[in-house]
Amino acid sequence: MAIDGLMEALRSRAALAPKLGYRVKFDLGEDGVILFDGTEDTPKVAAEDGEADSTLTLSPEALQQLVDGALDPTFAYMTGKLKISGSMGVALKLAAMLED
Repeated sequence: MAIDGLMEALRSRAALAPKLGYRVKFDLGEDGVILFDGTEDTPKVAAEDGEADSTLTLSPEALQQLVDGALDPTFAYMTGKLKISGSMGVALKLAAMLED
């Protein structure tokens, strides 16, 4: 799974949503890291590591399914496909953005 495609999908979803106001890191294991900086009016999505309010650990396939709306964030968390560290509230706001 290409990380560039995932970043572009996240940018597209973020462009349609209100400002998140937080930084979220997607830890994709050996496939890399995506940092979503929703603190600016135009969110920044980059393949870089950095400080984040929440870190979501999941596979690239699971992230693609979340972005596509094919995987419910709550279901992913309850079944262990998604692990959250840091602020659960921020993760819930991001989930709402992905569901819209």
